[in-house]
Amino acid sequence: MILQSLVKYYEILAEDENSDIPRLGYCITGVSYALNISKDGELLGIIPLKIPSEDGKKLVPQRMIVPEQEKKTSGIKANFLCGNASYTLGIGKVDEKDEAKRKKKQDRIKECFKAFKELHIQILKDVDCIEANAILNFVNRWNVDNAENNSVLKGYIEELYDNVNIVFRLDGVGYFHQNKTILKAWEKYKIKSENLIRMQCLDCGEYANVARLHQNIKGVRGAKSVGAALVSFDKESSAYESYGREKQQGLNAPVSEYAAFAYTTVLNSMLTDKAYKQYLGDTTVVFWAESPKRYYQDFVSMFIDPDVLRDSDNLKYERDKGAEEEVKAILKKISSGDNIGDYSNGFDQNVKFYVLGLAPNAARLSVRFFIEDSFGDFIKKVAMHYEDLRIEKQFQDEQNLFSLWRLLNETVSPKSNEKAASPILAGAVLRAILTGSPYPAALFNAIMLRIRAEHNINHHKAAIIKAYLIRNSNKFKEVLTVSLNDQSNNRAYVLGRLFAVLEKAQQDSSEGQIKATIRDKYFTSACATPASVFPILLRLSQHHISKAEYGKFNDDKISAILNLLDIERNPIPAHLSLEEQGVFVLGYYHQKNALYKKNEN
Repeated sequence: MILQSLVKYYEILAEDENSDIPRLGYCITGVSYALNISKDGELLGIIPLKIPSEDGKKLVPQRMIVPEQEKKTSGIKANFLCGNASYTLGIGKVDEKDEAKRKKKQDRIKECFKAFKELHIQILKDVDCIEANAILNFVNRWNVDNAENNSVLKGYIEELYDNVNIVFRLDGVGYFHQNKTILKAWEKYKIKSENLIRMQCLDCGEYANVARLHQNIKGVRGAKSVGAALVSFDKESSAYESYGREKQQGLNAPVSEYAAFAYTTVLNSMLTDKAYKQYLGDTTVVFWAESPKRYYQDFVSMFIDPDVLRDSDNLKYERDKGAEEEVKAILKKISSGDNIGDYSNGFDQNVKFYVLGLAPNAARLSVRFFIEDSFGDFIKKVAMHYEDLRIEKQFQDEQNLFSLWRLLNETVSPKSNEKAASPILAGAVLRAILTGSPYPAALFNAIMLRIRAEHNINHHKAAIIKAYLIRNSNKFKEVLTVSLNDQSNNRAYVLGRLFAVLEKAQQDSSEGQIKATIRDKYFTSACATPASVFPILLRLSQHHISKAEYGKFNDDKISAILNLLDIERNPIPAHLSLEEQGVFVLGYYHQKNALYKKNEN
C-alpha cells in the first residue's frame, strides 16, 4: 500500500509541467562543484555550486537532476557524469601512516578513476558531438599521478576531499548532464546493461523487470547521511533466499525496476522539502495528497504545527498564501469555539491524503505508521483534536492552540538528559490525532507523572488531560469544559476546586511571601488519597483565614464548595482512580483561573 501510494504520487508529479521530478534512469542529488573543461578536455577551472541553506546559516550542495547513481555498498562503482573526486579526478585524502595501507588506498583511488574512465568510453565512444568528444578527451588525457599538483585544483583540494559530488561543464556551452545527445546514449546504455529477472510486481501486479536493489532514502532524522533503505535484502545472509528464491536478491519481495525508482525518487524529493515533512522525536513524518498542487502540503504543515504561522517572516521558501489564510481562519474559529463549517473552496475535500512516519533502524528504515484518508476528513480530525484541547488559558499572552511537539514536550522532565519525548509515544499520539481514535494511555500517564513530580499544572497539561478524558471516557463530560463549571457536584472535580481555594487562602494570609504552599506539600496526596489530607487542610485553612485581610471571601467560597460535597452524608473518598485524579487536576486548574480573574476585578 505504501509503495503503491508513492508510485502514484510520482506519476502525478511526472505529468505536471511545473514539477522537476526526474524520470526513470535519473535522480536528484546535491552537487557542490563543476569542472569547467575545454573542447580538448583541458581542465580550465572549478565552479562552486553550493547555495545558501533555507535558514541562510551555511552553504549546501545545489540539487540537480543527473543520471541515476549507483547504490554503493562495497567495491568500486562509477556513476555517469557525476561523482566524487576519487572517481572524477582520481584524487582523495590519504592519511595512512602505514606504507602498505597508504599504497592500498592510493591504488584504490586510481581504480576509481579508471572505472569512471572506462564507463564514459563505453557509453560515449560512438556518440558524435562536441560534448561527448570533450569528456572523452578529458578522461583520456587526465594525469592521475600528478592530479593534486594541477594549478586549477589548488585552493579546492580540501573541499574536494570531502566526498562532494562533482559534475562537468563545457566552457561557454553548458553542463554535460543536460546535453540531449549524451543523455540518449545514457538511456540506451541503461537499457542494455540491465540484466534483470521478470516477475509479478507487488506494486502494480504486472510482470516486469525486478529491481535487485532499491535506492537509499535520504533525509530521515537519525539515519546515516548516505541514507537507508526502505526495502532491502541482506546479501550476507540467506534471508533473501526464502520461499525458494535462491541466489538472487530482491526476488522474495519482487518490486519492478520502475516502481522501485518511482517510490524512492518521489520520497527522496519530498524529504528535501520542508513543506512535506515534520519531525517528531526520531520519527520523520512525510505527508502528501494525490494532487500536484503545493496547497495541500502547505496547509497540512501549518495545520499540524500552528507555530509556523508565527514564524512567517523567517521562512526561506514561498508558502501558498491561500492555504495560509485558510488555516488561520479555521484556527481562529476553533479558538473561539465556533464550528469550522464549510471551510474551503480552494481544494478538493475528497482528494486522497497520506501520512507516513519513518524512523531509523540500523541500515534500514522502519515504518512507524501509515495513514490514508480524504483531505476533508483529515482536516476535521485535526480540528477535533484542537477542539478537544481547547481550555481557558492561564495568561493572556499564551497561545490558544499549540503544536504537537509542545504537547509532547509536557511529558518530558525538565531535569532529564533526554529532552525529546518517547518516539513511540509521539507516533501513537499523531496516529490518534489523524484517525480520530482515543489518545494512548501512555500520554495521560506521563502527564500525571509530571504533575505528581513537579506540582505544576499549566495550560498545556490541563488541556491534554481534558482532551484525553473527552476521547477516552464517557463518565466526566460535565466537567470537561473550557472554563469552570461551578454547578457540577462531581466529587473529584469539586475536591480539586476546594484545594485551589485552600491554597489561595494560605497565600492571602502570607501576602504571597510563603516559601512552600500546601500545593508543594500536599497536592499529590490530596489528588490520590483525599480523605487522608483534606481534614488537615480544612483545619489549617481556619488559621489562614483568620490572618488574611479578606479571609471572609475565601471562607465563604470554602463553605459553598463543601455544600456541593455534602461530606456529612458522603464522606471524602479514601482513594481516587487515575482518571478521577485527572478530573481533580482540571477542577483545581479551572478554579484557580476563576479565583485570579475575580481577584483582578
